[in-house]
Amino acid sequence: MKFFVKTFKSLTAFEIVLWVGSVVAITVAFTAARNTDYLTLCASLVGATALIFIAKGNVFGQFVMLAFAALYGAVSYYFRYYGEMITYLGMTAPVTVIAIITWLKHPSSDGNPAVKVNSLKLREYIFLAVLSAGVTTGFYFILKAFDTPNIIFGTVSVFTSFTASYLEMRRSEFYAVCFVANDIVLIVLWSLATAENLNYICMIICFAVFLINDVYGFINWTKTKRRQKSAEAESNAPAREE
Repeated sequence: MKFFVKTFKSLTAFEIVLWVGSVVAITVAFTAARNTDYLTLCASLVGATALIFIAKGNVFGQFVMLAFAALYGAVSYYFRYYGEMITYLGMTAPVTVIAIITWLKHPSSDGNPAVKVNSLKLREYIFLAVLSAGVTTGFYFILKAFDTPNIIFGTVSVFTSFTASYLEMRRSEFYAVCFVANDIVLIVLWSLATAENLNYICMIICFAVFLINDVYGFINWTKTKRRQKSAEAESNAPAREE
């Protein structure tokens, strides 16, 4: 219990407002639509909670993301968005487990409860581009075999989600940029689903909230990276002679 209290106390006033605002927006949208699909509500609330802590670089967010991956996978299955289901259960969840391990191994050295932000080399970005293209191509044919609705958007979602998950695992601030792109694709994807079933409007609000949180995540990780580099520079500076 003390761990959870300490974790939530680490949120700044702005982050608390952002988190509470996200929860309220999702709940109001759910209620206004007279939605009875409580699984989508639960998935949305858990996802919003995960993102606020990931935006802080707090590993607790990754544990919550595991729960979101399971819930979102179930929601996607019921609407036959098999790409989303396979992506989150078969890719996001395992990568999140790896991210938990790597984040725990690389804590910030400046005394803040955050992961140490990494700087990737150009060759790794090239490797990621090739790997993402291969994974996305493979997923396209899998989605086609399952006769997945809105397959083009589903395929683009696989690409952006895989790229973002990899960068998040590697502790790069650019994970948030890829997730912003993924959020936009998913807003379109679930808008198409909502046109058929109003119960899914909650997912549109969910990913609109995700987009705002991911923008904040990029801003916060960029600031954290500068702060960590500054702290390292000060600690490595030679002592001044008296």
